[in-house]
Amino acid sequence: MSSLDDFVEHSSGPSIPPRYSSAGVYRGAAPVPTIGGGGIENVGFEGFEVDEGEEEDEDTGMVRALETGFIPSSQTPSSLPPLFSLSLVQYSPPSSLIHLRAANNLLFLAAAPLSIIIIDLENPEELVTIDLPKPAPEKGSPALTVTPTINKLYADPTARHLLITTNTGDTFYLPISPGNAAVQSRRPRPLKLRQSITAVGWSPISGNASTESNGQDGGGQAHGKGDIVTPPSTDVLLGTTTGQILSLPLPPQDDIFKSVSIGMSKPTEKDLQTVYSLPDQQPVTGIGYGFWSTGSSGASRKKGAERKAWVVITTNERMYEIQGMVSSTTAGGKGGGWAEEVFKPLRDGTPKFQELPGDPPSSSLRFYIPSVEGQSASSLPAASALVWLTAPGLYTSIIATSLSNDILTKPSLIPYPSFDNPSTPAFNRNAPEISASLPPTPIAVSITQWHWLLLYPNRIVGISRETEKVVWDEQLPLAADEKAVDLSADPVSRTFWIYTDRSILEVLVRNEDRDVWRAKLEKGEYSDALTFARTLPQKDIVLSRQGDSLFDQGRYIQAAQCYAKSSRSFEFVTLRFIDADERDALRMYLADRLDLLNKKERTQRMMLATWLVEIYLSKCNTLEDIVAAESAISDVESLTMERKLMEEDLKNFITTYQNDLEPKVVYELILSHGRTDLYLFYANLNKDHGKVVEHWVTEEKWLKAIDVLNRQDSVDLYYRFASILMRNAPKETVDSWLRQSSLSPRRLIPALLQQQQRKEPIASNHAIRYLSHVIHNQGSTDTTIYNLLLTFYASDPDPDDTPLLRFLSSCPDDPETERPYYDLDYALRTCKQHSRIQPCVHIYSKLGLYESSVDLALEKGDLELAKINADRPDDDDALRKKLWLKIAKYVVQEQKDIKSAMKFLESTDLIKIEDILPFFPDFVVIDDFKVEICNALEEYSARIDELKAEMDEATASAESIRRDIDGLANRFVTVEPGDKCWKCGVSLTIRQFYVFPCQHVFHADCLISMAMEFLPAPSLRRILRLQDELVSRSSDPSNRALLSSNFSPSQSGTGTPRHTKGQSQVITSESTATDLLLGLGGRNKLIAAGDRLRELIIPDALAQAVSVVGAGVGVGSGSGGLGKKKKLDRIDEGRAEELRKELDELVAAVCPLCEGSIVGLDRGFIGQGEDTRDWEV
Repeated sequence: MSSLDDFVEHSSGPSIPPRYSSAGVYRGAAPVPTIGGGGIENVGFEGFEVDEGEEEDEDTGMVRALETGFIPSSQTPSSLPPLFSLSLVQYSPPSSLIHLRAANNLLFLAAAPLSIIIIDLENPEELVTIDLPKPAPEKGSPALTVTPTINKLYADPTARHLLITTNTGDTFYLPISPGNAAVQSRRPRPLKLRQSITAVGWSPISGNASTESNGQDGGGQAHGKGDIVTPPSTDVLLGTTTGQILSLPLPPQDDIFKSVSIGMSKPTEKDLQTVYSLPDQQPVTGIGYGFWSTGSSGASRKKGAERKAWVVITTNERMYEIQGMVSSTTAGGKGGGWAEEVFKPLRDGTPKFQELPGDPPSSSLRFYIPSVEGQSASSLPAASALVWLTAPGLYTSIIATSLSNDILTKPSLIPYPSFDNPSTPAFNRNAPEISASLPPTPIAVSITQWHWLLLYPNRIVGISRETEKVVWDEQLPLAADEKAVDLSADPVSRTFWIYTDRSILEVLVRNEDRDVWRAKLEKGEYSDALTFARTLPQKDIVLSRQGDSLFDQGRYIQAAQCYAKSSRSFEFVTLRFIDADERDALRMYLADRLDLLNKKERTQRMMLATWLVEIYLSKCNTLEDIVAAESAISDVESLTMERKLMEEDLKNFITTYQNDLEPKVVYELILSHGRTDLYLFYANLNKDHGKVVEHWVTEEKWLKAIDVLNRQDSVDLYYRFASILMRNAPKETVDSWLRQSSLSPRRLIPALLQQQQRKEPIASNHAIRYLSHVIHNQGSTDTTIYNLLLTFYASDPDPDDTPLLRFLSSCPDDPETERPYYDLDYALRTCKQHSRIQPCVHIYSKLGLYESSVDLALEKGDLELAKINADRPDDDDALRKKLWLKIAKYVVQEQKDIKSAMKFLESTDLIKIEDILPFFPDFVVIDDFKVEICNALEEYSARIDELKAEMDEATASAESIRRDIDGLANRFVTVEPGDKCWKCGVSLTIRQFYVFPCQHVFHADCLISMAMEFLPAPSLRRILRLQDELVSRSSDPSNRALLSSNFSPSQSGTGTPRHTKGQSQVITSESTATDLLLGLGGRNKLIAAGDRLRELIIPDALAQAVSVVGAGVGVGSGSGGLGKKKKLDRIDEGRAEELRKELDELVAAVCPLCEGSIVGLDRGFIGQGEDTRDWEV
C-alpha cells in the first residue's frame, strides 16, 4: 500500500484549525470515489455541519439578576452552540484500527496486524507507513499460538520517541523525525525487557534537567541534544503486567542488541533497571512523575539535595503516591539515577496509596498539561491535574506545583453520570448513591482546561471541572456494529481524538471557557469569575453578587466598591447601607459611582458630590465628638489621626470635584456644621476671597484680612473693606494700598476720611502718606485727591504751616492751564477757615491776586512774605512797583521807622526815595535820609546827561534816514523794450507793470494773482476791500462789470490776460464784496466764503482800476488817454493815491518769485488735479 494512498482531512467549522480542509459532507452521504495511487484528489471529507451564524448574546435577560440574585444555570440548546462538537475524519485505514496516539500535531495509528501509520497534520499528504517485524520464537521456546498484533502505542509529547507493544509481550522502539518523512526511520528496534509493558511515564518536560518539571503518562522531556534523525535522549518509567517499575534511558545505546547475561535468564537492555515492585503485583495502568525544586538556588544549593521527585502509579484499584529527594533528574548510571534514589527507601515498606475497589473495564490515568496556543513542544509546562478512571467514579485532583507533603492537593471522587432519566440535563454529584441501575463506566477519559471528557462505547460526555455537571452529551456517529475504542489528547495542539476500529473523530473545542464565569460565580470565586466574564452584563452580575456576598459578610467597604462598578439600583444600594448604618461604606459607594458618571450628567454628579460633602462633614463632626468625649479617659491619638485624615480626604474630594459642587449649597452645608477651617479652604479654592476677608473682618483679625487682600487681584475687595480696615488698621491698610497700584484713589476717599476723624498729627496720618504717594509717585492729576490732601494739611491741629506750604510749593501744575491741580478757590477758603495765613498768601499769589497777597501778608505783619509776593509778577513792572510802594507805605507809616525805610529801598530797584517821600509825615526831620536824597539827586543828574546823549544820537540817525529816503525817490531801473513779464511771458510794456530791485518784472494783474497765492487771509481781505472801493469809484459800467470772474472786456484789444474760471460764482452786484466785508450780507457771509477770498479778488479788474486811478504812475498802454483824464476828474485824487499806495504795499512789498519760493517750500511739486504724466521719466 502506497504511503500516499490515504491521508487525513477534517471537517469545516468555525473552530477548525486552518490546516484542515473546508470541504465536508455528512456521514452516510455518497462515498467519495477513490483512485489508485495517492493525492489530495483522493480524499473525501465527512463531518458534521456547524451553525455558522453569530452566537446569540447569552446574557440577554440576565440583567434582572442584579436585583433578584437569580442566575440561569444554563441556556436552552437552541440559544447557544455547544462547547464541543464532533468532526468525523474522512480517512479509511488499510485495516482495522487497534490503537491511536496524538502528539505534537502527529497521529500515530496502529493498524492490524503490525502496521504503524504516521500522519503529520501539518502536511497530511505525506503519510508514513511502517510494518513491524513478526516476532520469531526464541530457541527452545514453544511456537506462537496467537497471531502477533500491536497492542498499544506510547508517544512522548514532543513526538520524538515512540514505544510499541504487542500482544506477545514484545516492545519496540521507533525514533520519530516530525515533519520530514524522507528521513523517518522505518526500522523499529525491539527492546529486550523480559516484561510486558502496560504503562509508560515520560521524563519531565519543562526545558532541561536543571529546571523544575513534572513527568506523566504521555509526557516527555529530552535530556540530551538531538538532531532531525536522532531524537534527544530521555528516560522513561515503565509499568508491567506484574506490577514492576522499570527505568530505561531512550534512545537505546548503539549496542542495544548486545545482551547482558544474568545467570541463565534471558538477555536484557544494558541500562534497564527494575527500581520497584508494587505490593499488590497488579498490572500498572498509569504512571507519571515529576520534580519539585527545594527552594535553594545558586551556590547555596547542596549537591544531592537540589530536587524532590514525585511519582504517581495506578493499578485497577490503587493509586500510589511516592516522593523523595534526588540528586539528579536523569536515570541510569552507576548509582541508578533518580529512580533508584526515590524507590530504594520503599523496598522494605509500603508506599502511600489510595484504594478504590472495583473492576473498571479500562482503568487509565491521564494528566493535564496547561499549554497555551502556539506553545512549542520543548517548552511545555508541568502537569497541573490528573484524572483516574475507577469503578466507583472519576478520581480527580490538582497536582502540587511546588514542594509539598501531598502530591495531590484537592482529590475528589466524581460519580459517573446516569443516562436512565433523559430529562436530567445536568449531573449532580449529590445524587443518591443507590439507584435502580448503576451508571455506566466510561471506557476512556481525558482532561481539557475546564472539562473532563468521558468516552462511552456510543457516546461522549463533557463534565465541567468547576461545577462537576454535565455540559455536553452527544451520541457518536457510528455504525450499528461499531464502537469507540479509546480517547487520545495532544497537549501541544490541544486536540482530542476518538477512534474506533474503522474511523477517527476529532472533538472540536469551541469557547470552552464561555461558562466558566458562571461556575466560578456559583462557587463564590468572584475574582476568577470576573476574569472570565466576557460581556458587560456578565461582569455586572458577578460584581452584583460579589457585593451581596461581601455585604452579608459585613465587609461593607469592599461591598460598596463592587456595587459601584455594577449597575445595581442606586436606590437599593444606598438604602441598604443606610439601613445598616454604614456611612463609610455609603461614602465609598457614592464616591465610586461619582467617578463612573459621565461628565455630561451634570445634575447627577452635583447631587452625589453634595451628598458626599455632607457625609464627610458628619463624619468629621462625629470623630471630633468622640475625641472630646474620650480625651479624658483614654488615648485618642488614633482617633485624632483619623479625624485629620478624614479632613484631608474631604479637602482632596472638594478639590477634585470642585466643578461638580454648587458653591452656595456647599457654603451653607459647611457653616451648618460649624467647620470654619473648611469654609475658608473652600472659599480659597473657589478664589472667593471676599468671603475669606469677610470672615476675618467678622473675627476682627484685621491683619489676616489684609493678608488675604494682598494675595488676590480683585480691586473691588479693596474698596469693599477699605473703610473698616482703615479704621482699625490704618498703617497696614495703607501699606496694602501702596502695593496695589491699580486702585482708584477717588473710590478710597470714604475710607481716607476715617483718618480725619481721628485727629492724628501729620507724622502718623496714614491717609496723608497714601495721598502723597498717589500724587508724587503715581502722578495723579485728580483735583479731588489734591483738595483732600490739602484739607488734611490745613485741618492739622499743629499750627505749623510748613507741611502745607511745602505741599503748595511742590504741587505740580497743569501744563495746559499752568495752574495747580488743586482748586485754588477751595484751597483759599479752606486755608482761611483754618487761619493758615502763609498758605493764603501763597494761594493769592497763585491766583494772580498779588495785591491781595501783599495786603494779607502786611495785615499779618509778615514783611518778608510781602516782599516775596511783591516780586512775583515778573512781567508787570508797574504792578511790582505798586506792590513795593504798598510795602514801603507800610514800613513808613505803620512801623514809623525811618532807618528801616531807608534800608527797605535797598531791597528793590523799582522805587526810589522820591517815591516814598509822600509817605513820611510832615514833621519828619530830613537829616534821617539826607544822604539818600543826595544820592538820588546825583543819580537823576547822571540819568539826564545820558538821555541828552541818546537824544543827540537819535537826531543824527533821523537825519541820515531822511537823506536815504530822499535818495530812494530818485532811484530808477532801466526797462528794455523787449522785456517780458516773468509770469505770462507777454511784452511788459503793453500794460501797467511793476519792476523790483531783483530785476524781476511783472504786469500788475500778474503780480496781483501771484501775490494772492502766498498772502495771508487778512491781507487778502484788505485787497478785497481795496478792490471794491477802487472799482466803485469808477463810473464806467464796464469797469464795474470786471468784478465778474467770467467777464472779459471785448474792447480790450490789448491781449490782457483774463480770469476765465468757468465754475466761479458770477458776482453781478458791484457792492457784493462790500457786503461781505461790511456785514451787509452778514459777517457770516464773509466767513462762509472762507477760502473763496482768492476767487473774489479779480486781478485783471483790480489792475485796470489801479491804472485808472494811477494813470500817471507806471507805464500805460498809451491809448484812450483823453477819456481817462475825464474820468479822473470825478475821482478824489488824494483818496485814490492812498488806495493805490496801500495796494502797492500789499502786493508789491516783496518780489513774488523770490519771496514766494521761500513761502512755498512746504508745497508739493504736483498740485491737486495736476496731470502727473509730465513727471514720468
